[in-house]
Amino acid sequence: MKRDALVNYLDELLEPAKFRDYCPNGLQVEGRDEVRRIVAGVTASQALLDAAAARAADAILVHHGYFWKGEDGRITGIRKQRLGALLRHDISLLAYHLPLDAHPTLGNNAQLAALLDWQPTGRFGEQDIGWLGSADAGDDLAGLSARVARQLGRQPLVIGDPKRPIRRVAWCSGGAQGYFEQAIALGVDAYLSGEISEQTVHLALESGVAYIAAGHHATERGGIRALARHVGEHCGLVCEFVDIDNPV
Repeated sequence: MKRDALVNYLDELLEPAKFRDYCPNGLQVEGRDEVRRIVAGVTASQALLDAAAARAADAILVHHGYFWKGEDGRITGIRKQRLGALLRHDISLLAYHLPLDAHPTLGNNAQLAALLDWQPTGRFGEQDIGWLGSADAGDDLAGLSARVARQLGRQPLVIGDPKRPIRRVAWCSGGAQGYFEQAIALGVDAYLSGEISEQTVHLALESGVAYIAAGHHATERGGIRALARHVGEHCGLVCEFVDIDNPV
C-alpha cells in the first residue's frame, strides 16, 4: 500500500481536522513510499523505534507522537536520536492523539467501555472527549476497582469509599484529571482516568465521588491496539501492536 494512501485512509477514519489538538495528527515523519509492515504502539519512544527497525517495519503508528505545542523545537539530544533513527531506517511515523481518544468504536474511551462492560450514554468535556455511561448494577467501588486491575493488568489508585454503589460513571483516558469537576457536576458515582493530581484527592473526598487513576499508558493501550487490528484487516498490511511497558 502506498504511504500516502494509508495516511488518507487513516485521516478519513479518524477525522483529525475536527479536533483542536496539541500536536500535528497524521504523517509526522515521512519514510519510504511503500508500506507493507507497520509497528503500532502507545508512544513513539526509542524502544518502539528500535522494535520497528528490528522487524523491518515501513511505518510506525502511535497515539503519542512528536512536535507537541510548547516544546523546544531544536533537534538535539533525545529528539535527534529518535528522528535520526526514523530517517536512517526510512520509517514513516504516523500519530493520532485526540482523534484516537474520541473515535466512537476504535478510540481509547470506547475500548475502555467495552473492556469494563460500561454502557455509554453521552459525552462531556472539551471537544466531547470525556464519556458518560452506566455500570453493572451490582458494582460497588471495591468490585469495580478489582475489575479495572484485572482488565488493565495494573493496580489502580482509588480514592473513595470501597462500599459505595457505582451506577453512573464517567471516564477519559490518559491525563484527563482536569475533567473531574465536570464529571462531579454531572452526578456520577465514579470517574476514571489515567492520572491523578494532588488536588484531585481533595475533590474526591469532599464531593464523595470516587476517583480511579488507572494509569496513563494502561488506559491508552486499547485504542492503538484496536486501530492496529483494524488497519491490518482492512488494508491488507501486517500491523503488529508492540506494548512497551510503562508504569505510569
